[in-house]
Amino acid sequence: MTEQSQWRFCDDRGRLSTAARRPTRVLAYLQAGATLWDHGIRPHGIFGSGHDAPAAGPDRARTGTLPLDEVAYSGAGGALDVATLLRDGPDLVVGVGYGGGQVYGLAPDVAEQLEERVPVVVLDVGRTRTFAGITERFAELARSLGAGPMPAADGELEAARQRLRAVVGEGSADAVRVLALSPAGPAEAHVARPGMWPELRVLAELGVHLVEPAAGPGANWSTLGWASVASLRPDVVLTDARSHATPLDDLRGAAGRSTLRRSAPIVPWNPEPLFGPAAHARFLGLVTEAVGAVRNG
Repeated sequence: MTEQSQWRFCDDRGRLSTAARRPTRVLAYLQAGATLWDHGIRPHGIFGSGHDAPAAGPDRARTGTLPLDEVAYSGAGGALDVATLLRDGPDLVVGVGYGGGQVYGLAPDVAEQLEERVPVVVLDVGRTRTFAGITERFAELARSLGAGPMPAADGELEAARQRLRAVVGEGSADAVRVLALSPAGPAEAHVARPGMWPELRVLAELGVHLVEPAAGPGANWSTLGWASVASLRPDVVLTDARSHATPLDDLRGAAGRSTLRRSAPIVPWNPEPLFGPAAHARFLGLVTEAVGAVRNG
């Protein structure tokens, strides 16, 4: 086989992966696997992170529309060793990273041994990257694996962006206040600093008024008691829907939490978003509906 017919892809660590033929048995981190599915590539298997209970199944908040009855789940955390990851014979592993060259969800020694046996591609989803830039990198990887153009999905995304921009309107005098958080229990919540999250930055670019917690400890989150959360006066709450976050509905009677406006729409939010057009359009649609409900309330 000639060099030109080989599969080649350079990841965000600057590492070039090659194979004699295009990979077809892709094992991916949950977020990466669901994103590839959104771009037209079905992963053969997926794995979780240290946030996930090793014995539990995949976190459905992070798997989008993946057909989980057809995609093998390798487990998470300490359950992930090289033998487990290679059990179903993947010919490519796709992971995500947050800078520093680490493969998120895998112990460093496991990742190192894995790369000695199979190509590993890591795409950076960290706060220094734009949502559009990360999306394009996943699209590039998907195209290298055989995906074609997706004009319908791209059109739906652009329409979703325009609908949200129209609902938000112009001017700040009557801006709908949107707060993103991850409930940590009955005493406190982690409030997102919007500038640190690529998908939240998209909302800001479209005109959404995102509530910013005061400066203080925590690069990505500010940890506040529920009374302090309520004092931020959110009209719409984006709440972490991942399985390791406390469900907001479980805290209805918590001190402080009960002072949040009961009429405030609650939107499920995945801080590990899927970087695909269909998934992003669905999220923008939920935000549009919530903001519209407040405006029309």
